[in-house]
Amino acid sequence: MSDDHDHGGGHVGHGHADHSHGEENLSDRQLIFAVAINVLLTVAQIVGGIVSGSLALIADALHNFSDAASLGLAWFARRIGRRPADKLMTFGYAQGEVVAALINLTTLLIIGFYLLVEAINRFADPQPIEGWTVIAVAGVALVIDLVTAFITHRGAKDSINMKAAFLHNVSDAMASVGVIVAGVLILLYDLYVADLVITVIIAAYVIWQGLSLMPRTVRLLMGAVPDDVELQEIMDELEAIDGVESIHHLHVWNLGEHRRALEVHIMPSHSSLERFEDLKRTVRLRVSSRFGIEHTTLEACLATDCDEGLIAQAGHSGRVSED
Repeated sequence: MSDDHDHGGGHVGHGHADHSHGEENLSDRQLIFAVAINVLLTVAQIVGGIVSGSLALIADALHNFSDAASLGLAWFARRIGRRPADKLMTFGYAQGEVVAALINLTTLLIIGFYLLVEAINRFADPQPIEGWTVIAVAGVALVIDLVTAFITHRGAKDSINMKAAFLHNVSDAMASVGVIVAGVLILLYDLYVADLVITVIIAAYVIWQGLSLMPRTVRLLMGAVPDDVELQEIMDELEAIDGVESIHHLHVWNLGEHRRALEVHIMPSHSSLERFEDLKRTVRLRVSSRFGIEHTTLEACLATDCDEGLIAQAGHSGRVSED
């Protein structure tokens, strides 16, 4: 029996890819508006930080600049992700949003560690701080942060790209609250160390947020099995189908964030090509309904063509056999 492949959507000439996750709730125009107000806010915070001498305010400005950059990158990645499959990217460009999320999370971590270093340096060389300037600028920043977080939250539910941008905004809103608290403590009690303590808290939160999403983002880029899918469960499901003798070379991975692909070699219990076509349809429907896998590559082989050792490994140990 010759090899027989069945491909779902996502290749050149197919328009099955769905790039609209979250887009019905968040338009490009709203994203561009969010970028613009965050750029203006960054400039205001830097000026306010220099005038007041507040490290926490400058830290918040740097974080806010990363918000503007992350939103701009998220917008760009969304536009790229809508492009259809072509001869260069036969699965489409949806993975671009995952790359954008990785860049945003990396910058979030870099900023967090930078703020820690700056706080330590400032602790060794304390500077006078004007509390009222800090409170006024941070108050404006908080309003803009909340507006931006509201905008990005509408698209964050179904997109790791937008969720990374949303985390930037949420952490920045919390930073603005912290800066206001520091300003009040300075005015009431001359507690200038509060500025440094708040900076450290902001930095720690930024680092924690970056680390929280990083593992899933890396797994998506590495082609790992989707988080909510058990490989052994797929194996058991396929081997339970009438007409399947055994399976090997089973691979499952994500195409972008929301589409999934499966590739498997099947040893059928019969040698009829017509019956294998029916078996293919059954397998496609089963993995689509049970595991949300829309792209399948199915290859048939006879006992003389299949490596018995690999079959045993895939069928009994639950591990993906090596090609």
